Amino acid sequence: MTDTTPTPSPDPAAPPWQPLAGVRVVDFSALLPGPLVGAVLADLGAEVVKIEPPGGEGVRQRAVLAPILHAANRSKASLAIDLKHDGAAAVVERLARWGDITLESFRPGVAARLGIDHASLAAINPRIISCSVSGYGQTGPWRDTPGHDLNFLAAGGAFAFSGHWTGRPRRSGMPVADLLGAGNAAIAVLAALNERERTGRGRALDVALMDAVLFGVSMRHGLDRDHWAPDSPYPTNDLFTTADDCEIALGVGSEEHLWENFRAVMAPDMPMILEPRFDTDAGRREHGDALFAALTEAIARRAAADWMARFAAADVPASLCLFPAEAVTSEHVLTRGFVTEVGGRKLSAFPVVADGRQPQIRGPAPGAGSGTREILAMLGVEPASVEELLRAGVIAEEPKGRG
Repeated sequence: MTDTTPTPSPDPAAPPWQPLAGVRVVDFSALLPGPLVGAVLADLGAEVVKIEPPGGEGVRQRAVLAPILHAANRSKASLAIDLKHDGAAAVVERLARWGDITLESFRPGVAARLGIDHASLAAINPRIISCSVSGYGQTGPWRDTPGHDLNFLAAGGAFAFSGHWTGRPRRSGMPVADLLGAGNAAIAVLAALNERERTGRGRALDVALMDAVLFGVSMRHGLDRDHWAPDSPYPTNDLFTTADDCEIALGVGSEEHLWENFRAVMAPDMPMILEPRFDTDAGRREHGDALFAALTEAIARRAAADWMARFAAADVPASLCLFPAEAVTSEHVLTRGFVTEVGGRKLSAFPVVADGRQPQIRGPAPGAGSGTREILAMLGVEPASVEELLRAGVIAEEPKGRG
């Protein structure tokens, strides 16, 4: 029997949903995938300490990566420490005793050289869960190969498939491998936390971005393709440009009732859509080139607002392609309530509603080393020892007056 009980809507007055309150995370990672895992855990209530070198991690020095800095490091505290310094080991030991989870995204072998690999940390705290996020994983002949999102997508087979009816595959502006890998890592961490409740022991988690891509490819396309070919399943499931140079995403696929709704809308502008050759799903694919070309021409004759009104009235799955700045001002996004302004920037909290309650972004990304003194005090380091570590260059703090 189907449960028709409505899911509670987000309640702005409800306390935030923080199921991970009390969980402690030491985030040694940089760039996007690892820090994104930490951001998700922080949104869900975990206490996250970001470990970065004196002067800050690389995204702080690259303006083009500023959105990553602010989105993936919100709600964290920053401890700046030179992990290569001999004096860092004592601080790492305190962090290992304090933490439940560590995240790192170095190339395989680097964490061990720095003394922050699972074997080193588990010798101090057997309950610790260590998650390593890398391009190709901790094992295998490619483990030391450098790469970025584009490389992992290519190596995992993602570019064998085009998202459009015509043309060869192209990359997305979204870092798909990074996002898939971060999601897999977050799930693995939570699974290990649950397991630890039974066993009392932590785990070493090895998450590879290429593996995440291959996993995604297997879910949608299977793993048997050995050549490139246009294979978008529906000529009516694509982007189309309107008379006023906007783009509309049409989601018309295999559902016959949606096809008939769409057909009725388009018939006055392109009578050919009523021809029997387009009556079946197979026919629409067989004659897809002609259908796609006619749709492209027809949709280009009217403005986006005109088409969107027609599609909405006929229950056709169509969306206007928005810029993010437009999306966040839509009534729907405002009603859902995940996007908030933090430190003068719009950020999206982890998007889930739990009985009307939502996760919470508790603060902006920290300045590099802005929490160094407070974190060391929390770890039990005496003030005199903190000063000694500062003088020796083991740790650093944010320069006075910098935000």
